[in-house]
Amino acid sequence: MAVHQESRPTSRMQVPAVEAARTAPRHSAVMTPAAARAAAVVRIATGGVFLWAFLDKAFGLHYATGSGKGWIDGGSPTKGFLSGVQAGPLRSFFHDIAGTGWADTLFMLGLLGIGLALTSGVALRITAVAGTALMAMMWAAEWPLAQHLTTGAPTGSSNPLIDYHVLYALAMILFAASYAGNTWGLGRIWARLPFVRDNRWLL
Repeated sequence: MAVHQESRPTSRMQVPAVEAARTAPRHSAVMTPAAARAAAVVRIATGGVFLWAFLDKAFGLHYATGSGKGWIDGGSPTKGFLSGVQAGPLRSFFHDIAGTGWADTLFMLGLLGIGLALTSGVALRITAVAGTALMAMMWAAEWPLAQHLTTGAPTGSSNPLIDYHVLYALAMILFAASYAGNTWGLGRIWARLPFVRDNRWLL
């Protein structure tokens, strides 16, 4: 009588499963190694956008912010942008807070915190919430729904709903949902910290 033995997976067959386990959380969600690396690249690049904005506005690197006009030189990172808002229902509100100390501080801390969290891959859930709130405020300030400014000039809006603010917010939500900080980031180390283990919302 012939005995049929079940074929055992070779080490070659086990590699994809092992690699997937390294990039996916315990709830059995699966992300291929290639997808995990791609998400990591986009995460780090997005973090770089926020970090560069912070550095340019803080030190006046002569790109969006002129030399000698940085935050450390006494310049305001919000005054020019918010005082120039010419569309949307929050126009007066933005004009009122433009250049105030608390608005400047919150804005700069937001850019720095979001940038550092994304590039390092930690606290991505908090980052998704904070980043979405910041992007929503900036979206409201530009108000792409409007076709004309209060002056009557065209706004130049290319899309009334989906612009780069929305895409950044969606990307940050995706990073948090997919544990994108686990690949090429400090996400796993962060998750093992005692205070993070006790407060999973800090992931």
